[in-house]
Amino acid sequence: MVEHNQSLKDGSSMELGKQAQINNHNAVWAKEIKIKLGILLQKPDSAVDLVIPYNEKPEKPAKSHKPSLDEALQWRHSLDKLLHNNYGRATFKSFLKSEFSEENLEFWVACEDYKKIKSPVKMAEKAKQIYEEFIQTEAPKEVNIDHFTKGITMKNLVDPSPRSFDLAQKRIHALMEKDSLPRFVRSEFYKELIK
Repeated sequence: MVEHNQSLKDGSSMELGKQAQINNHNAVWAKEIKIKLGILLQKPDSAVDLVIPYNEKPEKPAKSHKPSLDEALQWRHSLDKLLHNNYGRATFKSFLKSEFSEENLEFWVACEDYKKIKSPVKMAEKAKQIYEEFIQTEAPKEVNIDHFTKGITMKNLVDPSPRSFDLAQKRIHALMEKDSLPRFVRSEFYKELIK
């Protein structure tokens, strides 16, 4: 009987030990989420925090990768084909810069880069950077998204994942497709490509 009671006590101790491990794991997880949320919601303390990591020099398309006429003609009807061609994207960016509207493309590219991040810590840092640069009100390169999309994006950033910016990125993609692409294909930038 004493042995039986001892084994029950040992079993209870093991259960309590497991429960303590689970509680400890949950506390660590909750603390990580709190830290991530804190990082995202911090306001920059100085202008140094707003330094943009992108190359400020105009991009020049690589001469060796100039698209064929057929490829360039496909861009008239497919923003995706344009964006996934390095030469096309660089030419499109030059066009957008000439119109002072390159923030939409820069946001789209930042989202594509963000999706490739594997480290949760780096993902949280990049999410904060994208939020401060493109999403928050009065951001240096604030993109034009509706309040609903902004709200969903902010909720997604509580626990950043590769899909956190998907809705905002889709809205900006649609805007570029409807507005910027038609102007681009009428521009001298595009006409030079299809000569």
